[in-house]
Amino acid sequence: MIKYVIRGDSMFKNTIDNKRYYTLNCFFRKKFGSKVFKVPLDIGSSCPNFSSGGCIYCSGRSVANISDGSLDIVSQFNKAKDVLEKKWPNSLYIAYFQSGTNTYGDITKFKSYVDELLGINKVVGISIATRPDALSDEWLSYLSELNKQTFLMVELGLQSSNDETLKYINRGHDVKNFTEAVEKLKNRGIFTVAHIINGLPNETKEDMLNTVKYLNNLGIDGVKIHMLYIPKNTKLASIYENNKFHVLSREEYVDIVCNELQLLNENIVIERITGDPIVSELIEPKWLVKKFCVLNEIDKEMVKRDIYQGDLVSF
Repeated sequence: MIKYVIRGDSMFKNTIDNKRYYTLNCFFRKKFGSKVFKVPLDIGSSCPNFSSGGCIYCSGRSVANISDGSLDIVSQFNKAKDVLEKKWPNSLYIAYFQSGTNTYGDITKFKSYVDELLGINKVVGISIATRPDALSDEWLSYLSELNKQTFLMVELGLQSSNDETLKYINRGHDVKNFTEAVEKLKNRGIFTVAHIINGLPNETKEDMLNTVKYLNNLGIDGVKIHMLYIPKNTKLASIYENNKFHVLSREEYVDIVCNELQLLNENIVIERITGDPIVSELIEPKWLVKKFCVLNEIDKEMVKRDIYQGDLVSF
């Protein structure tokens, strides 16, 4: 059931359970009328940036924390689905190709995976994580057709709207690449999600706020907000060991996220608002492992300030 929250003399409609920002759960409830889970999958996708050394925070290959890449695609999906259905028997599912750059590889094989997954009962959509520089015309044509067949979400890593930051983290693309990729997806009516990271080395709070302003003006559909964390055995770990750059405190992160939410249009879905580091690989920040504490602190701070998503957007 959707609960509206009073915001001044108007209603903040994109909420469930009194959240002051537009959660993915609320979006799915409104669109499908049911609880919907994104089930992360690992098909062993590589990345075009590996040949250039990869992003400085990457440990080799993005791996979905709860998926088992040793299983075939349907077994992976059913293993997660069986766990979720014990608690939410009436839920629906979106198959989420999470690990690696999923539009960088054999498109014929990928199509076969999608066809298998769409044949499973209660699967209502597909979500694909990729990079803005990995969308060939062939892939765009396929995504356009897939979008007509089912609900499709495409997730693109941006991380920052500052080109100097993108060079420093060896991202392998610039902001122009990202802008063009989003325009190509949006022109095909595809729901497009951006990933950003707060706390990247040398970035100021202004840089981070400029990133969400850029996304807001770009007309993005959804955002995943991450906190930078330092994994073991990465170039970032070596940089941190040699030069202890500033890592955001929990209080700083909460403050920045609250400001970012105010700058984002209230119709942009906030798919994620913090990260999920693998504890055994984490160097810093240690506070990030207490995910629900971070979420609660953001909620409490928004209530304390009496702010909502989109407060600073001119309509």
